[in-house]
Amino acid sequence: MDKIAQQIMKELLPAEKEVVPPPSGAKGPRNPVDHWSPAILLERGAYLRKMATYGDGSASETLKEYAGHSTMLSFRSRDGDAEVHQDFADLFYVLEGRAVMVTGGTVKGGHIVAPGEMRGIAIESGKRQEMKAGDLVHVPAGVPHQMLVSGEKTVTCFVVKIQEIQ
Repeated sequence: MDKIAQQIMKELLPAEKEVVPPPSGAKGPRNPVDHWSPAILLERGAYLRKMATYGDGSASETLKEYAGHSTMLSFRSRDGDAEVHQDFADLFYVLEGRAVMVTGGTVKGGHIVAPGEMRGIAIESGKRQEMKAGDLVHVPAGVPHQMLVSGEKTVTCFVVKIQEIQ
């Protein structure tokens, strides 16, 4: 399976370009500019869909980590856990599919999984909002949230995790 996954990734991911640092004293961006077209993100989402069928119905990958935020791609064909991030906001952009985002309320069966990170089985008394392709959802740090995917539906999202200074 590892060999197959590597071959799929080789076909889907563009070749990494060598980043040449600017000459000393030159002014320029600290980091190179990153660009992912919808087509590339959806191709990578198709790869995650394949990986999810071998797992628990969800798969994600970190695209890039930056100072203060990171970008991810996420595929789901099942409900996610209820979660609360103490220091990070989540910004979801739905590329494909549909889901329901439940926000607010309280986390049922909550337990700490890492410093500043809580997970649970559900959210009680939260607000439900349907998400579909093209929608953008911002969940501030400290707000309980859970993504629900019903029936045969699936959802692929571009996610930005943003560190919030409190």
